[in-house]
Amino acid sequence: MHLAYPAVLAALLFCTGLYGVLARRNAILVLMSVELMLNAVNLNLVAFDVWLRDTLHAGQALTLFVIAIAAAEIGIGLAIVLMVYRNRGTSDIDRLRDTAEGPGGPDTPGGAGPEATDAAPAQKAEATA
Repeated sequence: MHLAYPAVLAALLFCTGLYGVLARRNAILVLMSVELMLNAVNLNLVAFDVWLRDTLHAGQALTLFVIAIAAAEIGIGLAIVLMVYRNRGTSDIDRLRDTAEGPGGPDTPGGAGPEATDAAPAQKAEATA
């Protein structure tokens, strides 16, 4: 088996996943793109393990660890996305800012603007004195 075929396929999968991470706005699609990138890495690990004829099969063992880590990552990631969706009503990454900000954003009276962050340490120092 030539090493070029799985390597090119893995590169295409990784580039597709990278495009999905950089261009998508939906958090679930970003998580799916990360999984696609991890699967491209798994394909490379197995292909190089077969090509090098490793007696310990370290590439395949590492692939199992990557699959386990990816399963944990997607479980925690989906839980976070669901909680954000329940609290904010959207899973759009561009609309999600710091969770400490108010509904109006950083420069509106409802949000934590620059003047609010500058006044907070002074108020805290007065309260403790």
